[in-house]
Amino acid sequence: MADTPQGTSFTGQRRFLIAVVVVVVAVIGAGVWYWATSGRETTDDAQVDAHVTPIAARVSGTIQKLPVADNQLVEAGTVLVALDPRDYEVAVAKARAELADAEATAIAAHSNVPIISAAASGSVAGAQGSVAQARASIDQAEKELDQAKARLAVAHARQREVEANATKAARDVERLRGLLAKDEIAQQQFDATVATADAQRAAVDSTKAQAAEADAGIRVAESKLAQMRAGEQQARAGLSSAQTAPEQVAMTRARASSAEARVEQAKATLQQAELNLQYAVIKAPVGGTVSRKTAEVGQVVQPGQPLMAVIALDTVWVTANFKETQLLDMRQGQTAVVAVDAYGGRQYSGKVQSIAAATGARFSLLPPENATGNYVKVVQRVPVKIVLDAGQDPEHMLRPGMSVTPTVYTK
Repeated sequence: MADTPQGTSFTGQRRFLIAVVVVVVAVIGAGVWYWATSGRETTDDAQVDAHVTPIAARVSGTIQKLPVADNQLVEAGTVLVALDPRDYEVAVAKARAELADAEATAIAAHSNVPIISAAASGSVAGAQGSVAQARASIDQAEKELDQAKARLAVAHARQREVEANATKAARDVERLRGLLAKDEIAQQQFDATVATADAQRAAVDSTKAQAAEADAGIRVAESKLAQMRAGEQQARAGLSSAQTAPEQVAMTRARASSAEARVEQAKATLQQAELNLQYAVIKAPVGGTVSRKTAEVGQVVQPGQPLMAVIALDTVWVTANFKETQLLDMRQGQTAVVAVDAYGGRQYSGKVQSIAAATGARFSLLPPENATGNYVKVVQRVPVKIVLDAGQDPEHMLRPGMSVTPTVYTK
């Protein structure tokens, strides 16, 4: 049976009504969706983060004790690893002995300074006195030499006079001898002349002896003068040596300063040895959970070698990588809700603490280089740090690396 015009009109009206209903439902749905999503930004590119503190050895040694296990909760200051301390104990004892030796040397060096100063002052005064005394002795010896030369001159003059008288007396004897033979003079006169000639000869011998004595006195005076001059040279040499006293004092003080520097060096060595002994015991710098433990008892470790990590679960946060187009209204301090995938979407409340200063691509190992001309625009993501409100995770159920879906309320 063919459709009647009335039936066709009813069908058209019904289709129109259905279309109107669909449009109305779509508009309402769009309104509801806009209302539900307006003023909030969501991303599923987010994860839980926490402070991961690597634990490494600062000195080499053999692990003697390892009192912690994987995933163990520890407090700050808990002993994690204990190395064999005997080598470092020996180093501390040696450093202390070297410090004691350096301190003793420094004390001796400092005590020598006033002694050397006093001795140097006394030696200068003594040397100056010796030079003055030597000069006075030289002057006295020169006077004695002059006196000896004067006596020699007098002796020579006397000798010449006596020799002249002796020659005259001898001539008189010869002259009177001929007269005595002719009986022209008396024997008594001749004898007197002979006696006078003998006396003159004796006087000549006496003046020669006096001249020889005076000449010997000159030799003695010259020898004494030479000795006095040699003594003066020695005294002046002693004075020159004594005049270097300031340099000697300065050198002594320099040795004292050097000894003091060695004391400071020994103190530093002792401090380093004591630090190394402390480093033989590795303690937890923060409280948290031990993870990624690779250390074993008996293992020989080197400085800087990783042994384990301590994760502070008390201060976890969320790093959400929002698209750059989502950051228009996002500000610090805005409220956020974080849904955790691992616990069936359990939600935690928090706040936006900060927005990164660059995109994640900029911090990657190989940042993109768009200067080649082959540029394709890609929406970048910017890390946003969301901190949870206090008391949100008392059981420390959130673990770094967990996937989460944060929603930030921007209005």
